[in-house]
Amino acid sequence: MRFFLIIFLTLTSLLAQKDTLTINSIYFEAEDQRGIATFEIDVKIAMGQDKLNAQKVEVFFVLNKDTNKKEVSKYEATKKADFEIFTKDKQYKGSGDKIIYEPKKDEYNIIGNAFLYDVIEDRKVYGDHIYINQLSGEAKVKGNANKPVKFILNIDKANK
Repeated sequence: MRFFLIIFLTLTSLLAQKDTLTINSIYFEAEDQRGIATFEIDVKIAMGQDKLNAQKVEVFFVLNKDTNKKEVSKYEATKKADFEIFTKDKQYKGSGDKIIYEPKKDEYNIIGNAFLYDVIEDRKVYGDHIYINQLSGEAKVKGNANKPVKFILNIDKANK
């Protein structure tokens, strides 16, 4: 129970700056020694307009040596994982077998049956692994021999 309170206070203090993080699930478990909080069955996470849904989400914590407080280092969503993310100019929807988000790096990894849809630009990308770093703007997509990368872009022919 102490770990649950630490998680709540840490998440609240980290997010008090702008948005509120809400996690709903049927089951919750905390492992204080390992710094992991596990949410299972119909997990729904929301922060501002951003959403993440899965059957299992693990939240990993590390100790910030400067502040001596626990901070979220990574989210790992598995089992029917999908998301919707809004940035200043973009809106993305995606899904995959595993979705990893590292908030300090603003980095996303979508692994296995990876799909990403840029709603504003109407572009779709399919692959085995999609990597996105929102800080650097870097994106990489990997396929495999059985499932090569597939990129779908709608071209407006009216401008010819």
